[in-house]
Amino acid sequence: MPVYSFDGNDLKIMLRGAVDLLGEAKGEVDSLNVFPVPDGDTGTNMFNSLKSAVREAESADTEKIGLVAAAAARGCLLGARGNSGVILSQFLSGFASILKDKETATAQDIARAFREGAFFARQAVMNPVEGTILTVFRKSAESAGTVTAQSDDLLRLLVYVLKKAFLALQETPEQLEVLKEAGVVDAGGKGFVVILEGMLQALKKASPFSKEPLSAAEEKGTLFKGDTQLLNTAYDKIKFAYCTEFLIKGKGIPVDRVKIELAGLGDSMLVVGNEEMARVHIHTNHPGTVLESCLLHGLVDDIKINNMLEQSKALLSIPAEETNGQSTKSDITGGENGNRNYAVVSVVSGDGLKQIMKSLGADVIVPGGQTLNPSTGEILNAIEEAPSQSVIVLPNNKNVILSAKQAGEASTKDVVVVPSRTVAQGIAALFQLDREDSTEQAVLKMNSALSSVSSGEIAFAVRETVYNGLKINKGDLIGIWNGELESAGKELEDVLADLLSKGVDEGGRLITIYYGNSVKKTEIEDITEKINREHPSWEFELHYGGQPVYELIISAE
Repeated sequence: MPVYSFDGNDLKIMLRGAVDLLGEAKGEVDSLNVFPVPDGDTGTNMFNSLKSAVREAESADTEKIGLVAAAAARGCLLGARGNSGVILSQFLSGFASILKDKETATAQDIARAFREGAFFARQAVMNPVEGTILTVFRKSAESAGTVTAQSDDLLRLLVYVLKKAFLALQETPEQLEVLKEAGVVDAGGKGFVVILEGMLQALKKASPFSKEPLSAAEEKGTLFKGDTQLLNTAYDKIKFAYCTEFLIKGKGIPVDRVKIELAGLGDSMLVVGNEEMARVHIHTNHPGTVLESCLLHGLVDDIKINNMLEQSKALLSIPAEETNGQSTKSDITGGENGNRNYAVVSVVSGDGLKQIMKSLGADVIVPGGQTLNPSTGEILNAIEEAPSQSVIVLPNNKNVILSAKQAGEASTKDVVVVPSRTVAQGIAALFQLDREDSTEQAVLKMNSALSSVSSGEIAFAVRETVYNGLKINKGDLIGIWNGELESAGKELEDVLADLLSKGVDEGGRLITIYYGNSVKKTEIEDITEKINREHPSWEFELHYGGQPVYELIISAE
């Protein structure tokens, strides 16, 4: 029997079906990760993100599909965990933007919503790559447009979209060599196919699943969109001198129109918010023109204009030896530094690493990392708790960066995410802290510190695979250096020695090792002493990190 429109209740049914099926399949999706480390990654993150979307959708006391879709997008945005969760939340945001103000949706509406969802998701990724979930999104959207030219039946549309999404998923190994070598399809794409299948199964049943509804989400927030761009502070690359930030307040603020009007006036532009309040950030040579343009749409408030050329000149005049390798401890309880220029939020897991980061000046610690990616909402809460209006966030994990950026966009505070991809990079950034610095100076120092350190990790493989020419068995120890899997073996000593020989040059090098909660101090002391006899120019420092997943986290300077 054909179906020609969906309402909010239908969407709730489909979302419930999607989260139920993804809950059953998340382990299978996790196992598709190219690196065989136990990071509880893609499937678990997508499931937790979608579960948050379902909570919000089911708490929406309405049958209007536009309101239900907006609630789901809001819930997914705040509950987004990891890169896969953030990308999924952006898809739902784009999907919801097309259904705004609609009571029901036709096949044409849903096809447009798929197309906008795919566009939003791609915009959220700095360097989109084919062979990932983005490709599956795009081909799903294209197929939705194709079928609506022939039929208005929504069931037929979803069947066709699912079929094309599955075919797109099967092609991902041919588009990404790393997937082909590992013998897997893209994990995020697989998760999206499961979501589509769950939606279709639930819709065919034409009634909600018999499970108890999820409780209403505790976290409430406003739907924001856009992609924060970090300041380009290298002096010789600054084309627009004035970092201009302010709020627009009023009624009926046309956020998308504001973006179009400002697009030609500078770069690093960000316009986020809603019809009643929007935040504008832009680098421009004509801040007056920017303000005058926005005054046409409401009142402007909280205006901040900084000359980045002068700030960069001041920073470049600071002797490097004044900050190199020196830590500045902050009063993490507030104290006399309560009115500080900025606060730092750092994501990390492990008792030892938490204490190290606090001692180096992190104001708020968000528990998380491998196996426990914090949600956008959790990072946002930490930002709001931070003792300053200006906040710097250190994600310290490549899979947390997008969540951190999304949290920053949703905050009313001034937030900059320094994209630390590893714990070692986060610690290197914290070593640069000087509470007398402005936020811009601190960010410039921290970004510079990220490239000054090489880092590695050693963990147990959770499945058999082939990667980078290495044949890896389940239970082997694997060594990763600067994001590449370089070593594998049975003994910790052998893997560490091999990893360091590949990643660290000979000559005077300081190698810092943070050992995890399953490694004994005496064991790692014995191992490093043996390695030191072979490489006497290397100096080792050992610290208890207490982290799960990784036996060792290593940095080399």
